[in-house]
Amino acid sequence: MEMKIGVIKGDGIGPEIVDEAMKVLDQTAKVYGHSISYTQLLMGGASIDVNGVPLTEETLQLAKDSDAVLMGSIGGDAKTSPWYQLEPSKRPEAGLLQLRKGLNLFANLRPAVLYDELKGACPLKKEIADRGFDLMIMRELTGGLYFGKRSTEEIDGVLTAKDELTYNENEIRRIAKRGFDIAMKRNKKVTSVDKANVLDSSRLWRKVVEEVAKDYPEVTLEHMLVDNCAMQLVKDPAQFDVVLTENMFGDILSDEASMVTGSIGMLASASLNDTKFGLYEPSGGSAPDIAGKGIANPIATILSAAMMLRFSFDLDKEADAIENAVAAVLKDGYRTIDIMSEGKEQIGTAQMGDKICEYIK
Repeated sequence: MEMKIGVIKGDGIGPEIVDEAMKVLDQTAKVYGHSISYTQLLMGGASIDVNGVPLTEETLQLAKDSDAVLMGSIGGDAKTSPWYQLEPSKRPEAGLLQLRKGLNLFANLRPAVLYDELKGACPLKKEIADRGFDLMIMRELTGGLYFGKRSTEEIDGVLTAKDELTYNENEIRRIAKRGFDIAMKRNKKVTSVDKANVLDSSRLWRKVVEEVAKDYPEVTLEHMLVDNCAMQLVKDPAQFDVVLTENMFGDILSDEASMVTGSIGMLASASLNDTKFGLYEPSGGSAPDIAGKGIANPIATILSAAMMLRFSFDLDKEADAIENAVAAVLKDGYRTIDIMSEGKEQIGTAQMGDKICEYIK
């Protein structure tokens, strides 16, 4: 198979971790007889430095022309970077929102898996960590509060800010269907998270999700309020399989879920549209404080590349090979600094990529 992959290395540690993911993809392609062509794309701060804006129409079109896009991390230090002296619509993260909207990436998948070898790094109680967990957060990505109308104006002499949260039934139905489809491939349970005791948008969300559930009789559906879900993720994460939720709730809950695994550097992410196209990126930020030091953990980006092979190219065997290689490297005691523990061997970003390549068979 020939794969056309757009590559957005991004800012901060982005270039370092994307290089390792590309290294692993190239090794996988070599072992399994595929070919890959890469198109380098600028977005975020890197694009601002060159083009004055975080995303150009040309970059968006090149992304659309690719089979999938692999991305690093976007953004810098909000306190010191000149990027954050710009108006909000021209800051790095605005480019990411524009890209998601332009590519119609409405479904964000964030797996949170606690590897046996990393249970010691889990911040939860030992009896909770020992149970392990493997959950998928399915977040609606192009609607809700982040894409609603917003304004700041003076009303009766008082500055007043307004953000509009809007969902229609079609937006809810398509993400719900994707969530139930993913559940069918996993443990056949969906936890739909909302705030239906307060918000009209959540009451509509719950109504539509229940309608979709009728088409999936094998899947168990439960509803959970978002504040309770936040508590349950640290009390008993093993209870979850697929967590289905709207944009803002998903943003917060997915970051919480990532940290209970021990390190956000371990968490992959996929954003899909209604075709096979997807954008694949690590869940963590650009970590500008460690950029260029060669110590960033590339595993989340490498696992995102595995998700790309699985969801955009239907190469399950190849995706399994990468995921198994990551597990084997961890089992053999190799660690980057963020997941380092006593008795293990600490290695850097590039060395971790090299080790994972060695285990791909």
